[in-house]
Amino acid sequence: MNPVSARLLNQQLICQQFTSPHDVVSWMGAMQAQDYRMMRWAVAMRTKKPSLKAFEKAFNDGLIVRTHLFRTTWQLVAGEDLRWMLELCREPALRGLRGWMHSNGVSIPEDEQGIVQQIFTDCLSANGTALKSDFAAALIEKGLTMTDQRLSYHIRLAEYSGLLCSGDLLPLKKSYALVADKLPDAKTLPREEALALLARKYFRSHGPATLEDFAWWNGLGLNESRRGMAAIGPELIRERWKGLELFRHQDSRTRGFRSGCVHLLPPYDEYLIGYKSRQVTLHPDHSHRAHNNSGIFWPVVLQDGEVIGNWSAPAGKVSVDIFHPEAVLDMQALQQETERFTRAQ
Repeated sequence: MNPVSARLLNQQLICQQFTSPHDVVSWMGAMQAQDYRMMRWAVAMRTKKPSLKAFEKAFNDGLIVRTHLFRTTWQLVAGEDLRWMLELCREPALRGLRGWMHSNGVSIPEDEQGIVQQIFTDCLSANGTALKSDFAAALIEKGLTMTDQRLSYHIRLAEYSGLLCSGDLLPLKKSYALVADKLPDAKTLPREEALALLARKYFRSHGPATLEDFAWWNGLGLNESRRGMAAIGPELIRERWKGLELFRHQDSRTRGFRSGCVHLLPPYDEYLIGYKSRQVTLHPDHSHRAHNNSGIFWPVVLQDGEVIGNWSAPAGKVSVDIFHPEAVLDMQALQQETERFTRAQ
């Protein structure tokens, strides 16, 4: 088994299986969506014919949702998965959020939280979708003023309570909608069933991966991660590679890789951030070129699944900076990937 080629296949970066952005997000389970603009390319590049317009339609229709979930960070999930995933991650996510609030000297009592969330509800019931600035204006109308930071915490609390999720996709600004309006049919699951489904989605789309990778990705801890894996034990295939104990789902792919592929990965892409240890595809000597110690990830160039450089697209024109000393960039493959990126816009 070659874990690099298997990850390219299972992450839908080569030999893509899906035409729908929704199907990609559902397959991936949850996709980091820190960068509001480049998250669209992260999904589009995993479809057979990348289209940001197709992503926008799926997003506006509630087939794809952006909100804070695992690891208290922005993620994309399929609309039908939001409620059961939220039930899984709410407790550890709230602990993390309140830790940040405490470190910033912010305390929000329950009565204030209830009042503010009712104002959010009234604002969205009247308008359907709202910006953060609309929430601020609605609070002022009710005689409430607060700092931008405090309002951000209130919005996050409303997300974790299951009240808010993403609204319509706008070019630059985030909008919000009521979960009850956007996702009326989303379901919850018993916890053991939810853990099993989460493990199945992860190892099907991210495998081969370790237990520690799965626990890092979901933020639920090793014990619950083990429970999820145990629940689908017969479906998992265990293999050893360079001292690592790797697992992949029986439905994952290991064949179909052809050399000579180049990818322009967006920042925070699942191909890197979906694993605790990234040495399979990123040489430790180059890790500082892909991310820093504060959790900031930059766009990277992959060649045959290995990180070899950075890229950017100011004014839509792609430029690359190769930092891997032994890499010889396949210019034809780069041109093909650049054309995919450009056509998707």
